[in-house]
Amino acid sequence: MRAALVLWLVLPLAAWAQARDFDAAFDDGDRWAEAQSQLPPYPEPENYLPFKVNAVTPFGFFVDAKSVSVDNDGVVRYTVIAKSASGALNISFEGIRCSGHQYRVYAFGRSDHTWAKARSSHWQPLSEDAANAQRAILYGDFFCPGDLIISTAETGLRALRRGGQERARDSDQ
Repeated sequence: MRAALVLWLVLPLAAWAQARDFDAAFDDGDRWAEAQSQLPPYPEPENYLPFKVNAVTPFGFFVDAKSVSVDNDGVVRYTVIAKSASGALNISFEGIRCSGHQYRVYAFGRSDHTWAKARSSHWQPLSEDAANAQRAILYGDFFCPGDLIISTAETGLRALRRGGQERARDSDQ
């Protein structure tokens, strides 16, 4: 009976260790690591670049031109502003990871022009539902065209000013 109990306890641990060894055999040791990022200055209206999401959204969307960065960790970081018809603002500092088709919210803008760190800041799959429509547009049209990260912040800003990557490429030729 004791031997059966010991096997019952040890076998799951052995299976777990074997699974870890299996994963390690395919791990090249070059795991992705996110860079530490600083919060940008609070956005000023003169730096807002508008972008269209869809005709049915009740918000106008903007990216703060001063906040866009492309870092060595493969993440495009930016501040997005959602403005309601009544003028209320929702401001967040976010990142898009093109290679993983993911997004992350780092902080939210407060009405006193300071940042509040997001309580649950982790990478999430980027879906194209109504709640993430602005992120899907930023991903596909501005920051990750063809699922590839833009090379510089200026590339993304140029696309935002022109309404999308295709128009930005056409105008550069």
